[in-house]
Amino acid sequence: MKFYSLNNKAPNVSFDTAVINGIAPDKGLYFPEEINALPSSFFENIESLSNEEIAFTAIQQFVSGIVPDDVLKNILKEVLDFDFPVVEITPNIGTLELFHGPTMAFKDVGARFMAQCLGYFSRSTKNEVTVLVATSGDTGGAVANGFLGVEVVNVVILYPSGKVSDIQERQLTTMGENITALEVDGTFDDCQAMVKNAFLDKELLDHMKLTSANSINVARWLPQLFYFLFAYKQAKSKGKEIVFSVPSGNFGNICAGLVAQRLGMPVKHFIAATNVNDTVPQFMLTKAYNPKPSTATISNAMDVGDPSNFIRIRHLFQDDFEALQKNLSSYPFDDETTKEALKEIYNINGYIADPHGAVGYLGLKKYQEQHPNTYGIFLETAHPVKFLDIVEETLHEKLEIPAQIQKVMGKDKKSIRIANYEELKSFLKN
Repeated sequence: MKFYSLNNKAPNVSFDTAVINGIAPDKGLYFPEEINALPSSFFENIESLSNEEIAFTAIQQFVSGIVPDDVLKNILKEVLDFDFPVVEITPNIGTLELFHGPTMAFKDVGARFMAQCLGYFSRSTKNEVTVLVATSGDTGGAVANGFLGVEVVNVVILYPSGKVSDIQERQLTTMGENITALEVDGTFDDCQAMVKNAFLDKELLDHMKLTSANSINVARWLPQLFYFLFAYKQAKSKGKEIVFSVPSGNFGNICAGLVAQRLGMPVKHFIAATNVNDTVPQFMLTKAYNPKPSTATISNAMDVGDPSNFIRIRHLFQDDFEALQKNLSSYPFDDETTKEALKEIYNINGYIADPHGAVGYLGLKKYQEQHPNTYGIFLETAHPVKFLDIVEETLHEKLEIPAQIQKVMGKDKKSIRIANYEELKSFLKN
């Protein structure tokens, strides 16, 4: 399987080159040459398969010829060593919990998969690679945990000062070893712009090998399709049409869901639920893509004004707006509505969601107003304890701190303050 640049001005490359490059030389995102549907028998018998078997079958075509089957199976065993349960909220609504991993966020799978792949690719070389990543919240902690101690890989994480939760900040600033956190005076968009500038800087690239661990990287992005297959396996017996509502910021997760659909998963519709950063909901109304500066919200991991992966979604549907509209709806919600949703979910059956999951719930409810006979699954992308103050204040409930979080609470934060790209470049060169 080869990968090509969506800018179509760079050579096609193998999976390992796409992963190590992160982004193509023409600055386009990589995309697989083909997405071959799996046999219908795979979905008919999915209940009999383990998560590792499902993941192996789904990802194999994208890494074939580069990652041997036995190595891939070992990687998946390491990556998928926790549960992905669908928890029922009402008879027509379930939530897919993606927070049972080491940093209690959905990004654990992609970050660990990419780290394992990079470790495998660098097994026979001592050439150092610097992973440069911007985070609006959970990416930083997941990448720090996934890459901690990986030989010949250094990780530099940019995050917006004061705009991630205290627990998220601790998870990405307390690791040490090969992990460095850069605290940026600005927004996530400023962080992401600096990362993009680094990948455009020929002088810097002549000096060092950079790759990205954001969802622009194919090894971070593609494994997210596993979640949708795991959920389909659990919800198939409901006997209703299944729809997914995905809290969306950089749109990598929902794009991976649409790839799962392209693999043959019998799910016809996806909902991209956003906060007030509504670039995509506006596009779905107007057909005009107008990115704008991000606005800070209580669902901070979705505070993205120019989502990188939306170009992959448009490409998946060959920029056919009508085809996209048949498969995707997108709705925005503000903080007050999100808090009301947290209360509503809690009042139904005592379930405590996080603000991102609450936005997913709202998107699902809106879609089901016109499609009541569906079984909807909203993704709970992070444990509510990661947004402790907001959740406790909204629900007037004290949350128990899980062991994964307790172990970072007592550690000292270590970060380096920067304000602009020149300061980032100086740090990387030195």
